[in-house]
Amino acid sequence: MRQDGYVVAVAGATGAVGEVMLRVLEERKFPVRRIKPLASERSVGKILKFQGEEIKVEQLSASAFEGVDIALFSAGASRSKEFAPAAWKSGAVVVDNSSAFRMEPDVPLVVPEINPHAIAQYTTRGIIANPNCTTIVTLMALAPLHRYSRIKRVVASSYQAVSGAGAKALEELKRQVRAWAAGEPLPVEVFPYQIAFNVLPHIDAFQENGYTNEEMKLVNETRKILEDDRILVSPTTVRVPVFTAHSVSVHVETEQKIPVATAREVFAAFPGLRVLDDPANKQYPMPLFVAGQDDCFVGRIREDLAVPNGLNFWVVGDQLRKGAALNAVQIAEVLIERYL
Repeated sequence: MRQDGYVVAVAGATGAVGEVMLRVLEERKFPVRRIKPLASERSVGKILKFQGEEIKVEQLSASAFEGVDIALFSAGASRSKEFAPAAWKSGAVVVDNSSAFRMEPDVPLVVPEINPHAIAQYTTRGIIANPNCTTIVTLMALAPLHRYSRIKRVVASSYQAVSGAGAKALEELKRQVRAWAAGEPLPVEVFPYQIAFNVLPHIDAFQENGYTNEEMKLVNETRKILEDDRILVSPTTVRVPVFTAHSVSVHVETEQKIPVATAREVFAAFPGLRVLDDPANKQYPMPLFVAGQDDCFVGRIREDLAVPNGLNFWVVGDQLRKGAALNAVQIAEVLIERYL
């Protein structure tokens, strides 16, 4: 680790995740010598605050990474594909939050609590991929079980907050709620249907197999991060009218039976995961209380009634923090501690 700190660029700094990245860098006292917020041309010149100073947003371009040590990307897959190689060529290590490189065999896909050793592979391409937000929240609970007894099969249904679709989606829900309260027509632009007071079983494009891209991310990323291609994953991803924090209902089948009491102990011992499981006193994870938290929360832990070695549980995490910005900064922390 350098004593004088690092030059850190945030590509997509004015977006929902980019803004949280800046906040998390401050909160965790990441050793930033200089920050470079980058965004598209329409945001150039916008003033952001970082560590008490006002910083102007610069344009995201191939030449913007000169002198940068670490580049945190949250500007979308197309911009990552265009500019991440340029950042590495300029000498910056990229931590990319998009789907652009996640399944590339020579790009590590990392959740630091689960597979920090994979970060060492960054030297091949100069890129470390941040997993999909739903994958991260789900795996924070699956990984400790998998270490105890290998997971054979997962059935997961997500309840995903609108802010996972970006700042415009968040504003659309707000506008629709206001319009509904005023008895006015509800504006629909971001989603195919109104999201207020509705549930959309459709996130991202549908593939020929009937699953969406979002659902297949959970399948493929789970296997890559847990380093086990034998795990069977059956996903359904759903958008719900919640502002922040994704929830996932998970059924897991393991090779050996894991009693509920043991599962609670395994969950409680895992860093970044907290057990909130007292249904008799109405204590269970909810987006209402998890939003803004760094940890993921697991509850409703119970034996499956149909499978001998099955467990059911409910896990919730703030997808803007642990599901995106926090995970990226944690990757950068491991990077500077062990490799830079």
